[in-house]
Amino acid sequence: MTFATNETTKKALQKFQGFDADTKLAVLWFGYLDMKEQLTPANQTSAQTTAEALYDTIKAMSKEEQLQAQRDIVSRADNDITRSYHALSSSGKLDTWLRLAQGMEEGTVIQVPGDYELPSETEEFTQQIKQLDFEERINFMRSAVIEMGADKN
Repeated sequence: MTFATNETTKKALQKFQGFDADTKLAVLWFGYLDMKEQLTPANQTSAQTTAEALYDTIKAMSKEEQLQAQRDIVSRADNDITRSYHALSSSGKLDTWLRLAQGMEEGTVIQVPGDYELPSETEEFTQQIKQLDFEERINFMRSAVIEMGADKN
């Protein structure tokens, strides 16, 4: 399932899917930073509850385990965390990433190193994303995160 509706968004999504796990995580982080002032989460209560439960599980881990859990989700590894993530609704998945980003800001979730720079191959991708309006960026993010997590139940 995809929420990407225009060619620019679809191309950006294809490019994103080709990145390694750490680059995907960094893109999600920088995307959050770029959009956070405009975000007003208003998910259904059930999506918030299930996202919060998964977030709380990840937050309770050591920093190294938190990073590995996020890598596993974006890499579609098969474990309890990724199966729990895969079971979430698209809104729950988006809410989970929002919570993780907020946890990174608060310092309760492992943070992207302050000196981290996106790889040079992401430059074209970054320019594509900057061309999108806010709603298209949300659709891109939802499309990107919906495919993550183990697809085995």
